[in-house]
Amino acid sequence: MSFNTFGHIFRVTTWGESHGPALGATVDGCPPGIEIDAGFLQHWLDKRKPGQNKNTTQRKEPDAVEILSGVFEGKSTGHPIQLLIRNTDQRSKDYGDIVEKFRPGHADITYWQKYGIRDYRGGGRSSARETAARVAAGGIARAALAQLAPDLSITGYMTQMGEKHIDRARFDWDEIARNDFWIPDAAAVSEWEAYLTHLRKDAHNSVGAVIEVVAQGAPAGLGAPIYGKLDTDLAAAMMSINAVKGVEIGEGMAAAGLTGTENADEITMGPDGPVYNSNHAGGILGGISTGQDIVVRFAVKPTSSILSTRKTITKAGEDTEIITKGRHDPCVGIRAVPVGEAMMACVILDHMLLHRGHVGENQGRIG
Repeated sequence: MSFNTFGHIFRVTTWGESHGPALGATVDGCPPGIEIDAGFLQHWLDKRKPGQNKNTTQRKEPDAVEILSGVFEGKSTGHPIQLLIRNTDQRSKDYGDIVEKFRPGHADITYWQKYGIRDYRGGGRSSARETAARVAAGGIARAALAQLAPDLSITGYMTQMGEKHIDRARFDWDEIARNDFWIPDAAAVSEWEAYLTHLRKDAHNSVGAVIEVVAQGAPAGLGAPIYGKLDTDLAAAMMSINAVKGVEIGEGMAAAGLTGTENADEITMGPDGPVYNSNHAGGILGGISTGQDIVVRFAVKPTSSILSTRKTITKAGEDTEIITKGRHDPCVGIRAVPVGEAMMACVILDHMLLHRGHVGENQGRIG
C-alpha cells in the first residue's frame, strides 16, 4: 500500500516526483457531463506555480497541465481523468551535497528509515512540488461544483506569517488577489514583505504561516456522523499537505478558552431558514454542514531547506553539518493557499456526491 489516493467517490491519486520528468493526478469519480478544459485548470495552477515573485522559490515552472483522458468534446465522460504536468526546470545538481546527509526538519530521514531508498533530488515525493497535482485535481472539483452548487465559492488567504498577523478589523476580500501574500489586509503587505526579505536575505532563514480557507454557499447536510464527518475529512485533507503541522475547524484550539454560552452558536428562524448569530463551529456541527461558511485553518511549518548551517547525521551514522543549497520558498505558506483551496474543493465535492448517493432528496425540512 502506497497511500497515494484520497477521497471516497471523487478519488484523486497523485504521482510523480519533484525532479522526475513529470508529475500529475488521476481523477476518478467525476460526474459525466461536466464542462472541463485545460484553460480552466490552468487558472488555478497559475496561482500556485513557482517563480512568480521574489517572495517564493525562483524555480521557473510553467506548470502547464495536459488532459490525457476522461474528457471528450469539452465534457467529462465519467471515466478516469488523467492530468499531466511536466517538470522543465530541475536543477538536481543542487542536491549533490545531501546524498549521504539528512536535512533537519525534512522527511529525508524518515523516508530512508521506512523505504531504505530515497530520491534526494528536491525530496522526491516529500517535496511541495507534489501539490501541483492536487491543484490540478482541485480544478476538476471546482468545475463540477460550479454545475452542482453554483452559489458555492472557496477562498483561501494567509492570516499569519511568523510573528506577523492580519488585522481582521481591516479584512478586505477584494485585497486577497492583489498582493503576493494572499492576505486580506492591504496595510500589512509592505510590512510582511520587509519581514520576509530580512529573513531570506539577511538571516538566511525561513518562516511558517497560517492559512485560512472558507467555503461560502455550501449546503446544509454534507457529512455523516462519527466516521464520515465532513470535518474529519477536511482535517485529513489539509493535514496531508506537505509541511502542514496543525489543522483547526472554526474556533479550533481557541474553543478551549470559551465557555458554553460563548461557544454555542444561537439559532433563530429567518425568512429563508435557520439563522445563526455566530459561527464558532466553523459551519459544521456533529460532522455535518450547517449551511454557514465552512472555515478551516492550517499551520505550515518553516521551510526546512535553508542556507544556515545545521547539525545532522549521515546515512552511516556520523555527525556532520549541512547547508541546503538550491531554490526554496522562504515561506511555503504563500503557495500553500491555492493548495488548501483545492483540497477544500475536492472534499466538498466528494461529500456532495456521497450525500446524493446516500440521502438523495430525503432531507429534513424546517419551516
